[in-house]
Amino acid sequence: MDDDMTQHAADRHDLIRVHGARENNLKDVSVEIPKRRLTVFTGVSGSGKSSLVFDTIAAESQRLINETYSAFVQGFMPSLSRPEVDVLDGLTTVISVDQQRMGADPRSTVGTATDANAMLRILFSRLARPYVGPPGAFAFNVPSVSASGAIKVERGAKKAEKVTFNKVGGMCPRCEGRGSVSDLDLTQLYDDSKSINEGAFTIPGYTGGGWNSRLYAESGFFDPDKPIRSFTEKELHDLLHREPTRMKIAGINMTYEGLIPRIQKSMLSKDKEAMQPHIRAFVERAVTFATCPDCDGTRLAEHARTARIGDISIADACRMEIRDLADWVRALDEPSVAPLLTSLQQSLDSFVEIGLGYLSLDRPAGTLSGGEAQRVKMIRHLGSSLTDVTYVFDEPTAGLHPHDIQRMNGLLLRLRDKGNTVLVVEHKPEVIAIADHVVDLGPGAGTAGGTVCFEGTVEGLRAGGTLTGRHLDDRAVLKETVRKPTGALKIRDARAHNLQGVDVDIPLGVLVVVTGVAGSGKSSLVHGSIPAGEGVVSVDQAPIRGSRRSNPATYTGLLDPIRKAFAKANGVKPALFSANSEGACPTCNGAGVIYTDLAMMAGVATTCEDCEGRRFDSSVLEYRLGGRDISEVLAMPVTEAEEFFGDGEARTPAAHRILRNMADVGLGYLTLGQPLTTLSGGERQRLKLATHMADKGGVYVLDEPTTGLHLADVEQLLGLLDRLVDAGKSVIVIEHHQAVMAHADWIIDLGPGAGHDGGRVVFEGTPAELVAGRSTITGEHLAEYVGG
Repeated sequence: MDDDMTQHAADRHDLIRVHGARENNLKDVSVEIPKRRLTVFTGVSGSGKSSLVFDTIAAESQRLINETYSAFVQGFMPSLSRPEVDVLDGLTTVISVDQQRMGADPRSTVGTATDANAMLRILFSRLARPYVGPPGAFAFNVPSVSASGAIKVERGAKKAEKVTFNKVGGMCPRCEGRGSVSDLDLTQLYDDSKSINEGAFTIPGYTGGGWNSRLYAESGFFDPDKPIRSFTEKELHDLLHREPTRMKIAGINMTYEGLIPRIQKSMLSKDKEAMQPHIRAFVERAVTFATCPDCDGTRLAEHARTARIGDISIADACRMEIRDLADWVRALDEPSVAPLLTSLQQSLDSFVEIGLGYLSLDRPAGTLSGGEAQRVKMIRHLGSSLTDVTYVFDEPTAGLHPHDIQRMNGLLLRLRDKGNTVLVVEHKPEVIAIADHVVDLGPGAGTAGGTVCFEGTVEGLRAGGTLTGRHLDDRAVLKETVRKPTGALKIRDARAHNLQGVDVDIPLGVLVVVTGVAGSGKSSLVHGSIPAGEGVVSVDQAPIRGSRRSNPATYTGLLDPIRKAFAKANGVKPALFSANSEGACPTCNGAGVIYTDLAMMAGVATTCEDCEGRRFDSSVLEYRLGGRDISEVLAMPVTEAEEFFGDGEARTPAAHRILRNMADVGLGYLTLGQPLTTLSGGERQRLKLATHMADKGGVYVLDEPTTGLHLADVEQLLGLLDRLVDAGKSVIVIEHHQAVMAHADWIIDLGPGAGHDGGRVVFEGTPAELVAGRSTITGEHLAEYVGG
């Protein structure tokens, strides 16, 4: 049958062919990817891996699928333009599992993000006693509603009938299903020894005679010259809680509203990450969150907490670790709901299998790390009976201890063996090792990348001499000497999440690595117990919220000194050099593209013809600094801009300092004007780190800074951490990467397992002692890694 003559025509399509891909920095890339095999894409950060896998292959597959829906349905979908590529052949349906953190909606939990909660609600609605209502009665996202009124019924003669309407929901009425209630600390809002005219308000935007303070001073509800502490009860109520009232203030029709509802609307309803730094700092000071006293944090109304199966309520079920819940479900024997029990059980078992058995269903989705979020998304696909689809993974080992990586490898191979094509973007040698096919992109990052350096087997990669091949067998060595601590952060009786009364001294002035298997309590210890006060700078991987107009230059504050330098050199005002302000191209309003809404068809984004995507008005581009116009400067990569602003005519020390920090954290290849929405999780974290480098903080807390870093870039990161420590800072890193562990001055290892099997300190000491003792899982793996 192997003869080509006899092979069926349908069996000849066993490759995905990409020809002439030019998305982002790809330079006419052509590759052939075998189907029903595991292909790993490697290369330094910014070499174009995601552009090829996500922005070309996955995007085109998604676009073609969307085109199969009716025009009406397409109107509800995001519009996708065809990727820049000449030929894409042999595509199959793509399911992409990325590392975007799950939305931090306060009502989103692990249970609601998978289908586990929905199935549990049906189960309780059928079996729990006393009976309280349909599945919605157990849902903390559904409020109870009751209404009564009259409706007119026409039957021959009209007559009114009285009707009452009731709907039972499971939402706790006090906290509205959030599980916590927020309180404003009044001492942070005003100084009660002063009067309003003396400037009692300490809220950003309410100081110094602006409209916000005049609104209260001239409202006439109280005397603006009287100190707030001598207000009567009614005056204080009017100041803080009065509901919106239309009135004339200073001769203008205004709506007066109490201070607290006004702040809640203007500041607390927004996302913290999107705020300007001084407002974010105020919100962190002024708002305190407490567990809701009515539902004890379960988010559920009383009736939903009292109905039980046996002696377990739905709140108890959601609080259990998933592996225990799976055992409880397994023990239920109820023929009437047998199919439901089977599918619930499969869902819970796949949590355990993928190494997330330590989570509970009530864990807020926003608190999962990027790797955990990615694995929660995988759960949907594990039980799926689809074959011949293409699964695309973005660093599936992010957040995994070396011990858990083997398990993840097993899952990837299982998906492949079902007859699926598996494409993985990955840096870890342990994953590259199991690939059937490797595509190595590079050689550098940004404009220096975007070409294929190697295609073939893992052995071929080793022998091929590319950057990845050379670093595949790199092993960090333990340091000869470790630094001496200058003090210690004492943590006593820490009990956040699964910590079991941990006492630990974190040494200061050195590089401390906190490690342990996924779910052992690392983040709980570091984020939950280190007081986030003055001097602690915490850098995580949460998305930077921003519009598609935000870019590294606006986020880091780099644009200000650049605009001022341009303005000074040309004798005009700085606002001209902002694409979000006066300098914007009038046709596209500074967006660089024009969005055409095609009503019920998918909209289209086309590059603006007037400014050719440069975002500025043509008159602005006549002003130059050091021979470049503003759009050329924003198109520069960080490394080039660093030289440009370093000396010569364009010398701008304030800009140069920020650029040096960005280059230090390994972002030298980013262009200044690249939209933030296109950055990966690791890039976002490093961008935040760059903005914090100049902070006064003495303690830096980093959460897996090696995520998304190529083996060759990890060395640069270690150099950066060393420089921070040598500058007198204390650096605490949560990390699984063995090179970082080996480089530490002090290691704190948590475990021994995950969830309730973890939460204890199983080792504290130097890396050399950990390797010599081999007493923990981490010790075993590290010893193997350094060849100890």
